[in-house]
Amino acid sequence: MTPTTSNPAFRYPQKTLDRAARAVRCAPFRLKFYATMLNQSVALSAVAGTAGIRNQYSRQSLSELAAEGELLWLIQVGLLRREVDGQGLTDSFRLTPLGRQLVQHWQAVGGFGKAKFRDRLLNAINRWLRLPF
Repeated sequence: MTPTTSNPAFRYPQKTLDRAARAVRCAPFRLKFYATMLNQSVALSAVAGTAGIRNQYSRQSLSELAAEGELLWLIQVGLLRREVDGQGLTDSFRLTPLGRQLVQHWQAVGGFGKAKFRDRLLNAINRWLRLPF
């Protein structure tokens, strides 16, 4: 697989960057999960259950349904995309250009921080309403 690089000349609106960063802070995944996707796709089976903890991708064991729900939210926010092969969609996920840009920034600064109450509240409202704000 050929890694793609994000176009540094493209600038995302600050609201988009804030919403994406908030979603990541509220997600149960570690930076290693996102950093791995800089070079390769990550399968759902590598994230769900004890494999997620063993691979140091998640902070807690997640059922397959819960893991997929979290990943689908990160797709809606614009950080991830499902990988496609010749047969169609797979159970693997990759970073979007927005995701690449943010992960590279977080690697440079040493992480994405911890979610505050306000982050969790806004993320929950956005997820519940599914509105892109």
